[in-house]
Amino acid sequence: MPLEAGLLEILACPACHAPLKEASRNDQEAELICTGKDCGLAYPVRDDIPVLLVDEARRPA
Repeated sequence: MPLEAGLLEILACPACHAPLKEASRNDQEAELICTGKDCGLAYPVRDDIPVLLVDEARRPA
């Protein structure tokens, strides 16, 4: 289920404060990806709740 547009507009990467964009790794796993130039962390979305913890984020490949 996609996040509400209003919520996505106010969320920012906790590491670099850049905006986040919604993406999905597959049909089951959604995530928010940092659009920052040097960051690129991917934060999981669990039960429609973004987990914006740097320790939980996936590093870019």
